[in-house]
Amino acid sequence: MSTAARAPRNSLSRDRLVKEALELADADGADALTIRVLAARLQVKPMAIYNHVADKREILDALVDAVFAETYLPTTTGPWRDELEHRCRSMHEALRRHPWAVSFLESRPTPGPATLQHHEAVLDVLRTADFSLPATAHAYAALDAFVFGFALQESMLDDVGLAEPEQLLAGLDLAGLPRMAEFAAGHVMQPGYAFVDSFEVGLAIVLDGIAVLEGLQGPTDVA
Repeated sequence: MSTAARAPRNSLSRDRLVKEALELADADGADALTIRVLAARLQVKPMAIYNHVADKREILDALVDAVFAETYLPTTTGPWRDELEHRCRSMHEALRRHPWAVSFLESRPTPGPATLQHHEAVLDVLRTADFSLPATAHAYAALDAFVFGFALQESMLDDVGLAEPEQLLAGLDLAGLPRMAEFAAGHVMQPGYAFVDSFEVGLAIVLDGIAVLEGLQGPTDVA
């Protein structure tokens, strides 16, 4: 009677565990990530996992931190708009690689070092550019609401199979809906259409709006 192959004794590391968990979440979603399934992929007993993490929650913390670690870290050496634009594009690309992550990025009670460093860098860019504390808060919230929201919408379209225009419009009866029919024929069904193209337009709009806040003084600013 054959037995399942096992990894060599003491070959498991936290880095390898996180890497495999990330690949599992990317392939099957975060809900598919369990200690038992992860142990099977790593060819170890489930108890071996607990030598490196306390529970699934700690694994998710590590995965979120790994996503932040992939994202461009803005600096104060360049214009604030260029730095934040680069950061937002990088975050969007990371979320396209890891679509499950959008629901977890701001939900971890114990953020990791890469997560905290990322937040510090964004705040430093805004404060160095003379955004007041209230303006900094509004700017950061607006940026993440747009980037995370756009990524979530992309993920939802993919999940229900509506990422392609032919799938999106198949079976729809647009009779009596002239604006939707116009939009479908004149935009969505045109060669080269891609929903993701709206990301750059939306990001520019958000950054234009944030520029209005630059230098806005607030009551919580330190004199």
